[in-house]
Amino acid sequence: MRRYGKHTDEDDIRSRPNRKGNRPRTHIRPKHEDAAEGMVLTVDRGRLTCLVEDRVVTAMKARELGRKAAVVGDRVALVGDLSGGKDTLARIVRIAERTSVLRRTADDDDPYERVVVANADQLAVVTALADPEPRPRLIDRCLVAAYDGGLDPLLVLTKSDLAPPGKLLELYGDLDIPYVVTSREELETGAAAERVFEQLDGKVTAFVGHSGVGKTTLVNALVPEDRRRLTGHVNAVTGRGRHTTTSALALPLTGTDGWVIDTPGVRSFGLAHIDPSRVIHAFPDLEPGTEGCPRACGHDEPDCALDAWVAGGHAGSARLYSLRRLLATRERTEGD
Repeated sequence: MRRYGKHTDEDDIRSRPNRKGNRPRTHIRPKHEDAAEGMVLTVDRGRLTCLVEDRVVTAMKARELGRKAAVVGDRVALVGDLSGGKDTLARIVRIAERTSVLRRTADDDDPYERVVVANADQLAVVTALADPEPRPRLIDRCLVAAYDGGLDPLLVLTKSDLAPPGKLLELYGDLDIPYVVTSREELETGAAAERVFEQLDGKVTAFVGHSGVGKTTLVNALVPEDRRRLTGHVNAVTGRGRHTTTSALALPLTGTDGWVIDTPGVRSFGLAHIDPSRVIHAFPDLEPGTEGCPRACGHDEPDCALDAWVAGGHAGSARLYSLRRLLATRERTEGD
């Protein structure tokens, strides 16, 4: 049975509204040419705090971005209410291409990759020389993640009043990594902050380290007083610190255009996402020796061409040893 007559008009046809409203559906997305540029400072349960010019704006991610998530350090484009007033909400409509990415996984068997920080210039690996004891394997893992993500590494050793730094620094001497050694007394007087500040001025630096090493205490000495975070203490029984930093947060350096990104303390740093063949790019003096390597060489295999190349006097064997020690870090336990 025909529902309509032979000669129907468009007005006679009843269209079914979509389930989420009456607005017609379209695949054409707005260009948002008037969107303002900003930087993500922190992320908390779907809400992102962004810096837009000199205003702090709360925003959420637009649906058209799909599953792509914005993280601390991302450069984004925002529309909506950008006043930064109470109970206002903007919308992130674009995420700019990242210049560097710090990634980690929960463990080496977990395929899920988590982006911790974007667009940082360097990674400051903070470790205590005692109380808690240093964990060189965790440092190795952070270095591999930095090399893979395009960040320059920096070693920051704290609590030198409890143990000398020489033995730990010897492990990384062939990697030519800049370092700063601090003590608890220097943190109180401000001398430690001054030396660390010289390595951070004008850069975006992500701080990473396991709990209790004094990471947040050091960050607090580098940022304005009204931006400081709570700190904890080391458990006398377990030798581990208490998590006081629960989310990554970008903070401005005092008196400069540099930024520090304080990240939560880590007790593991998975590298399931790392392709060992990419780490060689952080060793420009060794990279020419890989021309004779087999395809997809991991540079720690018996038929790797680096051995013969180094034996020919093109580079130091200590550098090759350091590279392979880092490449093998996934095969070692993190508590070593």
